[in-house]
Amino acid sequence: MDTPQESKWLWERLMHSYNHEHDHSGVNGERLATRLAQLAAIGLTAERGSNRIGFSQEELAAKNLVKQWMEEAGLEVREDGAGNVFGRLEGHHRQAPVVMSGSHVDSVPNGGHFDGTLGVLAALEVAQAWQDTGFCPGKPYEVVVFTDEEGARFNGGLTGSRAMMGEINLDQQLQLQDIFGESFQNVLESIGLTVDQFMAAKRDPAEIAAFVEVHIEQGRVLEEAGFPVGIVNGIAGPCWLEVTFIGEAGHAGNTPMGHRKDALAAASQFILEVESLPSKISSTAVGTVGKCQVHPGGVNVIPGKVTVTVDLRDIHRQTRDRLAEAVQQAAQTIARQRSVQVEIRETLNVEPVPIQQAMQEKAIQAVETVGLRPLVLPSGAGHDAMVLGKYVPTGMLFVQSKQGISHNPEEWSDLDHCVMAVHVLKKWLEQLVS
Repeated sequence: MDTPQESKWLWERLMHSYNHEHDHSGVNGERLATRLAQLAAIGLTAERGSNRIGFSQEELAAKNLVKQWMEEAGLEVREDGAGNVFGRLEGHHRQAPVVMSGSHVDSVPNGGHFDGTLGVLAALEVAQAWQDTGFCPGKPYEVVVFTDEEGARFNGGLTGSRAMMGEINLDQQLQLQDIFGESFQNVLESIGLTVDQFMAAKRDPAEIAAFVEVHIEQGRVLEEAGFPVGIVNGIAGPCWLEVTFIGEAGHAGNTPMGHRKDALAAASQFILEVESLPSKISSTAVGTVGKCQVHPGGVNVIPGKVTVTVDLRDIHRQTRDRLAEAVQQAAQTIARQRSVQVEIRETLNVEPVPIQQAMQEKAIQAVETVGLRPLVLPSGAGHDAMVLGKYVPTGMLFVQSKQGISHNPEEWSDLDHCVMAVHVLKKWLEQLVS
């Protein structure tokens, strides 16, 4: 496989200090590095980041490339109406529930090259290793690529996995507009899908025996502890709020300070409140304002309308919901104090998901089988695994992230650690498909 010139730097950095002793049992580190680099070339930004937002042509191109690799690995490839891609390896018991593994290939704007992508390629590497060594699973095995996990396009997220598990409200979905002002239906049709096909993507949970997702940690716990991989024991559920302050636009020079209804000043005070509230409610809660839209946006115009997005997370539902209530109360209080209006809309609310003890025990056994020490930790980030985890036995494996950097071109995981994770995943899946 040739590495595109524009992303060859990624392949060279991955391979620079790679220990080829990790190449065994059908697992090949150079193949994984090459595929990471080939996907990195799709949507590559000037800052050497990744720009493949959900339902974009770039996400579609990445899926098509993965489809090609699935076929090369001897998998039967299909795509559902939500754009989720599946590569199936039949087992001895063809009618048995399927064991699945995978993640996503979409990214945030100017994101990194490991988030999601590593989970897809790790699952595919296991299938390739099984094919190369002649291993035939008992249960069927599917590598899955979920659509629009990040939610950068519609300020939502987990779209493909929610569609597969029947969690989509059609009326709400059709009301969505993307960041370019396009309707959800138009966006679907632009990549060759229809609303009817999208809703038909729902799958019976009884068809799925288990799901395992490999993902970079996006934190520093593993790096600081010196562990290449970790076992997730629970996934925090994100709640997203869209908060709009509505004041009065006016001339920046002719409107006295005491006569202003400045929406941006209100939003600024609110943003500081979001920063301070989580620690008052829970030691594991976090809150982030990651997006701010100012209207009309003129240098010499008092902002009349400001919309901010708030991302609230905790591994416990009760305290996460208390935080959401406190944030909304803060917005309303600030609006009253500043004589502006406020509108609050919840755009995402996902339940925190504990990982079943039986799945954790299988993961621990897999880690120990490949000669590593197990470390169990929670996930503060949302993943497709948290959607499936409400319906089927689900597990997650974290890979060490350098300095915990993610959603950023500097995102990095060493190839040695990535390949170790593949070996753990392979042993874990072999228990599940037996």
